[in-house]
Amino acid sequence: MLVVLLGLAVVGLSTAVAYATAGWPKAVPISTGLALCVVFASVVGVLHRAAWLAFLAMVPALFVLVGSVQFAPEAVLEARGVRQQVAIVNVEVVGKRHAFTLRGEDGPLDEPLIYRGSNPGYQLGDTLVVLTDPDGVVPLQDADKVDSRGMLVALALGAAGWTVITLLAGWRGHVRRRKGRFDTLII
Repeated sequence: MLVVLLGLAVVGLSTAVAYATAGWPKAVPISTGLALCVVFASVVGVLHRAAWLAFLAMVPALFVLVGSVQFAPEAVLEARGVRQQVAIVNVEVVGKRHAFTLRGEDGPLDEPLIYRGSNPGYQLGDTLVVLTDPDGVVPLQDADKVDSRGMLVALALGAAGWTVITLLAGWRGHVRRRKGRFDTLII
């Protein structure tokens, strides 16, 4: 039960760090979340003497990591973001980074819409609705792509996955002890 509580604490802590560092480089919440996920997986592996359980615990860790890192900025934008209809007036491409210059009703926006990837789906002259943070902490995003509920679902799936893995590992340990198998076999 303590390992289940540890998993839930990791989910909460990684989300809190991501929320507290919203607007900072994403390397901060990613590295913190990754370290916490590795700690959880290591605890599962050591306590249940099975490396495969630790590796299996890394699958839900991806949901926890992505959910916690993406949830915070999207929740901030949904909570206090200002909707603006804008038009794309310019684009600067450097490698796979696209910086779209936007013009709203009151003139050009100070902040560009950034897209990292090969096919942004935006073109010059397109109009779209963006969410901007009035405090300027979180970068603006396309309003259609902001979905904090989806990230919350990812967090819940990760937490549920860890709970199932931990309970199965506990059951496995109980069965092994009942059969008198106390060896330290890694598999």
